[in-house]
Amino acid sequence: MGIAESTPDELPSEAEEQLRNGEQQLELSGRRLRRLPSAVCALSRLQKLYVSGTGLRELPEEIEELRELRILALDFNKLERLPDGLCRLPRLTRLYLGSNRLLALPADFAQLQSLRCLWIEGNFLRRFPRPLLRLVALQSLQMGDNRLRALPAELPRMTGLRGLWLYGNRFEEFPPALLRMGRLHILDLDRNRLGGFPDLHPLRALRVFSYDHNPVTGPPRVADTVFLVGEGAVERMAERDEPTPQPPPRRPARAFEDEEEEDLLIGSGGCRTLGPPGSSLGALEAAPGLGT
Repeated sequence: MGIAESTPDELPSEAEEQLRNGEQQLELSGRRLRRLPSAVCALSRLQKLYVSGTGLRELPEEIEELRELRILALDFNKLERLPDGLCRLPRLTRLYLGSNRLLALPADFAQLQSLRCLWIEGNFLRRFPRPLLRLVALQSLQMGDNRLRALPAELPRMTGLRGLWLYGNRFEEFPPALLRMGRLHILDLDRNRLGGFPDLHPLRALRVFSYDHNPVTGPPRVADTVFLVGEGAVERMAERDEPTPQPPPRRPARAFEDEEEEDLLIGSGGCRTLGPPGSSLGALEAAPGLGT
């Protein structure tokens, strides 16, 4: 017998128990929910809301009433658009939107000025959403498995960005704007259509560069401190005759959600694990962040 679908206005009994225990988080993942129960939006003190893999098709505008929300997981659903109300969550720091049906982001998305980590992989984005360019505090951006062919010249405006995942898109040339992203720590361009690379020494802070499964014949020119993943990378790393660091994972992990571990995520490696790994990068497949 399948799980019963909740009515649009009611909270599941398990959710009510969570809240009675004084928790400031709500776990609804895995249930059958085409629409978020309206009762959820009345939980004004809620800080973490997980609604992953429920079949969710829409969000109410009233979601903006969750003024204390820090973490919102909406991945593995059927969302085709986001309401403007979602853009009015002043404390939101992590947003999981992967594996939905999004074609774009609302213009008001730029209001999410507290956002530090955004996962929007596995959607239908053909163009880089321009509202993101105004999120200067964003540190981790996961845009793998979309349909991007180019990046805007204004990308370096995102001065806080430390990790950028662009695997599984449709880049045929290395985006020039990336050469001016001197603060990036992690750059993933696995599974694109790149035939070569410029000299990547201008990326002075780069720690990990993944370029596997592209039609290239060898590794790019990078500083000796960069961990490489791709054609010819093993030989290049061996030439350095030094221990190679463990690359950070690619998929996010919920376990690391306090501030100290978030610093590790942003500075050196991992995030939150939900759903099966989506590529062939070994350790890089375990989670989409910089190191939860």
